[in-house]
Amino acid sequence: MNPMMFPKMLSSHAEGWEWLMRVHPSVPRMYLAYVVPMSAIPPAMLLYAWHAYSGAPLLEISRNQAMLLAAVFFVSELLMVPIMAWVVQRIGAVADAQASYRDAFALAAVVPTPLWLMPVALFVPSVVFHAAAMLLALAASAALIYQGVDRVYRLEDEGHSRLAAGSVFAAGLVAWVLMMGLAFVSWGMVLT
Repeated sequence: MNPMMFPKMLSSHAEGWEWLMRVHPSVPRMYLAYVVPMSAIPPAMLLYAWHAYSGAPLLEISRNQAMLLAAVFFVSELLMVPIMAWVVQRIGAVADAQASYRDAFALAAVVPTPLWLMPVALFVPSVVFHAAAMLLALAASAALIYQGVDRVYRLEDEGHSRLAAGSVFAAGLVAWVLMMGLAFVSWGMVLT
């Protein structure tokens, strides 16, 4: 994916999304070249935080436990993108629109980009900064959904666009909460 198109995807229904729909990358190519590397950022930053902030109460775990947590999170991210693509494809029916799995996968792969990049904020040792970065990442993901559903579903009606965007955002939020829940359950299992 061209990183120069990403800012345009945040602010325009057309520019960046038109480019992505025109390039039309295959699902395996987008998965291997974009999803896998981006999904590696949060687990890598988790391991960084474990090493850099080893005195913090929540990070008093062994190296193997930290590696296990990072692996569980990485695998859950890799599984969630194809599942969300399937959900996005099915949501089209809500707005009387159809999307190919390839287009739905493109949306499901691009939308979590701010959430994948947010853990880079762990380089700054501030909980307030981390919370602000998370809120900004969620807002950016919401903007990507809003801007992207028009192109994925090829919608012309603003009402249908908002309905589809709200449905995709709700499904994505549920997926994100499930992943965070899995992370906390895994954390609990590691600590016991």
